[in-house]
Amino acid sequence: MKPIQWSSRQLFNYVHSRKIIYNTCWEDPELDRQALNINEKDKMLVLTSAGCNVLDYALENPKHIYAVDMNPRQNALLELKIAGIRSLSFEDFFHLFGKGQHRFFKELYQQKLREHLSPQSAEFWDRHPHYFLGAGNQSSFYFRGASGRFALLISNYFRIAQVREWITNLFQTGSLSEQTQLYYQYIRPRIWNGLIRWLLRQDATLTLIGVPRAQKNQIQQQYSGGLSQFIMDCIDGLCTRSLLKDNYFWSLYFHGRYTQRCCPRYLQREHFMRLKAGPVDRISTHTQTIHHFLKSSEAKISKYVLLDHMDWLADAQPEALQKEWQQIISRSEDKARVIWRSGGIQTDYVDTIPVIHHGKPYLVGELSRYERKLAKALHLKDRVNTYGSFHITELQTA
Repeated sequence: MKPIQWSSRQLFNYVHSRKIIYNTCWEDPELDRQALNINEKDKMLVLTSAGCNVLDYALENPKHIYAVDMNPRQNALLELKIAGIRSLSFEDFFHLFGKGQHRFFKELYQQKLREHLSPQSAEFWDRHPHYFLGAGNQSSFYFRGASGRFALLISNYFRIAQVREWITNLFQTGSLSEQTQLYYQYIRPRIWNGLIRWLLRQDATLTLIGVPRAQKNQIQQQYSGGLSQFIMDCIDGLCTRSLLKDNYFWSLYFHGRYTQRCCPRYLQREHFMRLKAGPVDRISTHTQTIHHFLKSSEAKISKYVLLDHMDWLADAQPEALQKEWQQIISRSEDKARVIWRSGGIQTDYVDTIPVIHHGKPYLVGELSRYERKLAKALHLKDRVNTYGSFHITELQTA
């Protein structure tokens, strides 16, 4: 039998069409809140991802959040979180999504959660209750899915490289100077070897963490030293600019769980109760493209969170990106705010996308007022620190 030959795009599409890719969000919502200035009149369109940030924005009391994602499994995850907020105690909810496991998940699911799910999401969780049962080496939900498997791979690599003890200390120190010294003296020399650099250049590795080839190519073209140097510089900055003990993104990736002291807002008791009291009911999930959602919806959107997906489309599907922006221009309130991230340092391709507005041809850049100074200042504070750039624009569509 001939072995299957995978192109990078086929592999990426195969994984993304069958798996939960993101078991947690890798965008810092604190920056997003400052960039968007969310208010009670806002109707927001947000790419779902793992749903963590959708719940964070809901705490700002917008009128409605439309969570849109082509991957039904990402919406299934958000729906499960919404069902948990509606029907579970904080203790049970934190066991599920803070610790990533609950030994009575099957019972909770059948008795309290399933009735709140759409048929499509219920079908997915009917088949995957083991994600939360804490069995085997994938003892946490956060070691599940594509990005979770990568986290487990990295965790095992740290064990082989004999740096787990030093990394544990890195997340416990209360001194930035001590943290920097630990990293440069004991960790950096051991982890950045030829093998890890080679792995980070492979399409299969990048597929596990949701990085398409187009985004890889952007970084390779724009960043001196290429992708592996870009990633190394990101980790260098992460370990030397702010304390990791307060960084719930990377603490989760290393430990496979949150603590009540170090976690997203939706996993804090006070905010969990606030969500339960009403804001969670102003979220709806939609499994389709942004283009098709906006084309079929009558909603006028005032805030957009587009994550980094335009990097995916710019290379592989430029016509889909043009259709998306045509609908964004057509369905937006005047002065709607749009934020996105990119693996590249520049995303000039957005400005050159042609659209029709009020019957006349424009380029997206002609209808955009960028807040570059604010975007640059916020990007420097990013607790994830894995993107090349952050963008904020206000659409002039009156």
